[in-house]
Amino acid sequence: MDQNPATSTASGSKRTVYALGATTLLFFGLAVLFLGDLWGHSPARQQIPLVDKSFLEQTPWRRTYSDLVRAKEDLSDFDCYGCHEKKKPPVLRFDANNILIVPEEHKDIVMGHGSHNRNNLCYNCHNEANLETFQVRDGREIKFADSTQLCGSCHGPNYRDWEAGAHGRINGYWNTALGQARKLDCANCHNPHSPRIPTRVPAPGPHALRVPVAAPHESATTH
Repeated sequence: MDQNPATSTASGSKRTVYALGATTLLFFGLAVLFLGDLWGHSPARQQIPLVDKSFLEQTPWRRTYSDLVRAKEDLSDFDCYGCHEKKKPPVLRFDANNILIVPEEHKDIVMGHGSHNRNNLCYNCHNEANLETFQVRDGREIKFADSTQLCGSCHGPNYRDWEAGAHGRINGYWNTALGQARKLDCANCHNPHSPRIPTRVPAPGPHALRVPVAAPHESATTH
């Protein structure tokens, strides 16, 4: 015997009403739980201090001869023959331990290039025949503005890394369509007479967005 269509419709409607009612009660119960904060709450987001602007500074530590030329500044400090006589190389003097005596006129220079004082000799880099140029081992003369080539004549691996961008720093834009990219010279970071870079405070590490909550210690009970 076929079921009465009216009875089937009524039965389906009841099931729908029961399902909607149960769903409503479920969401109402969840709302009560959330409002009652029965599960606790996330810790408040901590205020993250901004990074010291000194870590974002792009100005090089040191200014090179090239920087002064570009800025059209005073170059009188590089006029060696303002004091020295041409065609008469300055005589170097050493103490009883064969350590170079820095003249009073250059007392701001601290010699510390390498170990065992092997490189603390002016004419390892400066050209005694022309004090306004550098000299390298193959006999070439290099202008003050090209000092990085002088460094590369001894520090080959570092120079190759510098050329490839793995050593040193590039200021400006990687996308040169947005602006100029300029590779800093060795002397922008290293003092040629004492090239070891002084220790500096490292930049802070990344912050967590929220303070991690330590799990409560469960007291162990011995029975």
